[in-house]
Amino acid sequence: MAQIHTHAAGEHDSAFAGLLVNDANWAFGSDFEDPLAGVDTTVPDGVDAGDLALYCLMLADDALVYSHRLSEWCSNAPDLEEDLAIANVALDLLGQARLLLARAAAADPSIVPALPDGSPVPPEDALAFFRRDPQFRNVRLAELPNGDFAELIARLLVFSAARLALFERLAGSRDAVLAAVAAKGVKEMTYHRDFAGRWFLTLARGTEESRTRLEAALVGVLRLESELFETHEVESRVATAGVGVDPATTAAEVDAVLSQVFAVSGIERPRVNPLAGLAGRKGRDGAHTEALSRLLAEMQVVAREHPMGRW
Repeated sequence: MAQIHTHAAGEHDSAFAGLLVNDANWAFGSDFEDPLAGVDTTVPDGVDAGDLALYCLMLADDALVYSHRLSEWCSNAPDLEEDLAIANVALDLLGQARLLLARAAAADPSIVPALPDGSPVPPEDALAFFRRDPQFRNVRLAELPNGDFAELIARLLVFSAARLALFERLAGSRDAVLAAVAAKGVKEMTYHRDFAGRWFLTLARGTEESRTRLEAALVGVLRLESELFETHEVESRVATAGVGVDPATTAAEVDAVLSQVFAVSGIERPRVNPLAGLAGRKGRDGAHTEALSRLLAEMQVVAREHPMGRW
């Protein structure tokens, strides 16, 4: 947040007076401490900086885009407790995204979009708000529009189970930043997966309506599940270099977790055909659904309208 400006004792003009100071840069958080301050950002020996940056974008964009989708649930969840829980999941992912975007920019500054001279926008914000959809590398599961609460739970269960398995391995990365982000993320993703798993069981064993909705939601979610485990050439190279993880190596573990949840819930896993890509290209290649364009239009509109942040 922007620096908080305090008042002398006895001044009671407004609790929000600090927001009215002439701080032209507060909107973009330019008073923030460098998110990677004190962390070794040297690219490890034998690792291509461009590959490392692109890999970080993949992980960051998954978190950034999905956190935006989850934030759309604010005030729309079944009750206040779940509303806050979902918001906290979104904030966890947003925090991961910020660190990973900063790491991508530090590894290869050339990927950061060019902005007007003097712009206060930090590199991680430039990557979040000034790239177009073909430059985003998230899996398509993260970008789909929200459905009902059952769809939320089914998607979160699949997404968090896959990301947790990946982060558990990524904690051993040769890259100091990725290792630190993953180690912290394991705790967060464990909660995300458990939250989704408990609700999955509740919906499956609840009413006929809740079970029917859950089964319908799974059909759409599982059409995009396989993309989580398909190995992009960049993922293969960073895995070989010891800084990344080949997602294909997590597939069996995630399948076992999901199968256990299905078995306990009494839900039969639907057989679905994976959603095809565009001429073989999918999210990791920058090929997305129309939903991402609409999401980015909403998420980026303020930053794009005011790239100097002088409000």
